[in-house]
Amino acid sequence: MSTGFKGKFYRQNLLARYAKDLVRRSRSHCELCGKNGVKLEVHEVPPLDEEPSVEGCVFICEGCHRQVDDPRKIIPSHWRCLNNSLYSEVPAVQVMAFRLLRHIAAMGEHWAEELMENAYLDPEVEEWANAAE
Repeated sequence: MSTGFKGKFYRQNLLARYAKDLVRRSRSHCELCGKNGVKLEVHEVPPLDEEPSVEGCVFICEGCHRQVDDPRKIIPSHWRCLNNSLYSEVPAVQVMAFRLLRHIAAMGEHWAEELMENAYLDPEVEEWANAAE
């Protein structure tokens, strides 16, 4: 992965190019909570590849982005929507939903634990979800 200011700028520029594809894929809705009519941001799902790709990104609202970036700010009730995200056709969305549910379940939220117990992820998606632990 590129490092330094130049590398970060290059990566951000590449991610900005994916916005049009992500708008199409998400139908201008947050891919985690489903909000529409709000500003959406590109978020890369770790672990990061050498070169960013649309498949490794999710398009999420500022509220979700803020909580994903700082787990101390997670509001469990906001994430009850993950039931839908967990069954998305997009593997990156499934990975983010599963990781968030795992974190919320660790906070003692039983509904998140139940969702995780009932979830089925393809083996590759499950491996990706566990890769950044």
